[in-house]
Amino acid sequence: MKILRKSRPGNRGFTLVEVMVAAGLGVVVLGAILSAFIAGSLNFASTGNYIDLNRKSLWALDQMTRDIRQAINLQTFATNQLVFLDDNSNQLTYAWSPNTRKLTRTSGGATQVLLKDCDYLAFDIAQRNPNTDGTYGFFPATNNPAICKLVSVSWRCSRSVLGKTINTENVQTAKIVMRN
Repeated sequence: MKILRKSRPGNRGFTLVEVMVAAGLGVVVLGAILSAFIAGSLNFASTGNYIDLNRKSLWALDQMTRDIRQAINLQTFATNQLVFLDDNSNQLTYAWSPNTRKLTRTSGGATQVLLKDCDYLAFDIAQRNPNTDGTYGFFPATNNPAICKLVSVSWRCSRSVLGKTINTENVQTAKIVMRN
């Protein structure tokens, strides 16, 4: 005679279907956690890049504003380069190269990089003429840099995160009046 044994509840194992469902759910949960981690990391890196770009742009703009306001006159003008005579009678040059994506400042033979990762930069100049009502307005002076009284500059910088340009600083613009 055969003796049938009752299986005890504590000795039961998982069936193949139960193991497959648990493994599938585990993969989905781990995938969601990994996706959230990657998205958070990219967002953190992008925010850090944006803050750094903005800080460097403001610093470059402050440097340019101080120099241009104290310049004696503008000697030459191009949309990507300005050459001034500064208050020490030295040449002061601001030049942007689209190939290197850098804005440089050269004064007294020393060159300093003000901006890196600069995708676009444009200078424009204007003169100040009195209007018929006695107020002053600014008008283009691109043909004669010697009459320049206002320098307008705008630029845009960007960096890439993991090889993809995903954060770009907004365009920085300024109009700087020469005090001479």
